[in-house]
Amino acid sequence: MNGDGKRRTAIVLLSGGLDSMLAARIMQDHDVDVVGVHLYTGLCITEHKRRTGQRDGKGRIPQNPAFRIADQLGIPLEVLDISDTYLDVITKPKYGRGSGVNPCKDCRIHMFERADQFRREIGADFIVTGEVLGQRPMSQVKPNLEFIHKRTGIEDLILMPLSAKLLPPTLPEREGWVDRERLYAISGRSRKPQLELVRKFGIDEFEQPAGGCCFLTDENYARKFRDLFTFDPDRRLDLEDVILLGVGRHFRTSERAKVVVGRYAEENAVIERHAGGRPLLVPACVNGPTAVVIGVPEPDELELMARIVARYSAGRDQPAVDIEVRRPGATEILTVPPVVLDEVEPMRV
Repeated sequence: MNGDGKRRTAIVLLSGGLDSMLAARIMQDHDVDVVGVHLYTGLCITEHKRRTGQRDGKGRIPQNPAFRIADQLGIPLEVLDISDTYLDVITKPKYGRGSGVNPCKDCRIHMFERADQFRREIGADFIVTGEVLGQRPMSQVKPNLEFIHKRTGIEDLILMPLSAKLLPPTLPEREGWVDRERLYAISGRSRKPQLELVRKFGIDEFEQPAGGCCFLTDENYARKFRDLFTFDPDRRLDLEDVILLGVGRHFRTSERAKVVVGRYAEENAVIERHAGGRPLLVPACVNGPTAVVIGVPEPDELELMARIVARYSAGRDQPAVDIEVRRPGATEILTVPPVVLDEVEPMRV
């Protein structure tokens, strides 16, 4: 609350992790109205696990933890779907990439811009983030953090309560909307200070700190991402691409095409659901994977793809397997011998 008696409103970017949960909880201690905002990009590993039916150690399908955090703290939560514009950002970033294919600077700038648009729509006063100075090498070291905030044009409205005392005072601090003396000076990768705050606030359920949820930092995903754009550099990434990059075995059969082969039933369902009109390869008479053809293969190349599918089917030891080639409005059968593993392994992305 300011000297004018007006109660202030902050939007808190809730990733679902512990740091953003603590940032929201700290704001509640400052008598600030808190609105949680979760930015949906389509590239969260937790979302991928939910989509593909993967279960946690307790046998549960993972759910977006931002919803649980909002419920725990008793705050409203708005989910902003930024996936469409976000895909353009990650395809051709202006400010480089991290160790994977993660364009962290471009990503954070875009997220802050979309968050500020929402802030203005609801009449909130400032933006709060759970970022910690020095925790991540590309976006949270001080020079890069200052670069990102400056590029948003709203750097004076972005408050990092976990590291605020290590940074110049922002407008909410200078105006007394929050008490800078009751903010924190946390930095680096150790999570001990955050766990101390967990005990202080009596938080008994929270997401274990684990280093992020972005597929673009994942080495396997990054390798498939690079492969896609190496052979199709002008491609406009869409959500189906994002999903298919995260499932199955990928085999690059030529510069023109590749095939993605499901590894288990849930992945097969995801591939079929997100094929987007592309040809599907499915064993006709034995159990086996669903595969999707990406690109435009030559006829003999399509036969090779069918042989790969046969290799991962229950008919792998048979002399020949019938593989359905399903296209919109038409299906044909290719009868092919399963490929020898040594032959196909060099094609694996």
